[in-house]
Amino acid sequence: MKILLRADVDGLGRTGDIVDVARGHARNFLLPRGLAVVASSGVTAQAEAMQKKRALKAVEDKADAEEIVSRLDGIIIQISANASETGKLFGSVGVIEIAQALQDQVGLEIDRKDISGETAKEIGTYQFTLHLHPEVEMQVTVDVQNEV
Repeated sequence: MKILLRADVDGLGRTGDIVDVARGHARNFLLPRGLAVVASSGVTAQAEAMQKKRALKAVEDKADAEEIVSRLDGIIIQISANASETGKLFGSVGVIEIAQALQDQVGLEIDRKDISGETAKEIGTYQFTLHLHPEVEMQVTVDVQNEV
């Protein structure tokens, strides 16, 4: 059964795609939830409009991500953590703390799933990667200091 997706569906397609699915999957899952409509002959124009809208949104999202990169370029995020005299942290500094520091220090709200890097277990400087868009990534420097 051919259907037009009205929303992104994992493992199936994106908004505006016309896909072929099992009749039961369409009837019992996709159609009742409003995720798709039956692809009739007049639906192709609607599919093209949805795909154009999706492409424009992707361009806007990429532009926003590039603007964030230019805003954060050269910024060092400061994080204070409790550490021993040898510099070993009592705990660790990971993506959750970095996401919070970005929000507090820069005003950037980023999901912790979009931050990657090795967890800091000692005082020092670390590099983390921010995945702002599928085509835009940036490195951010995090300076972990002893909490006084």
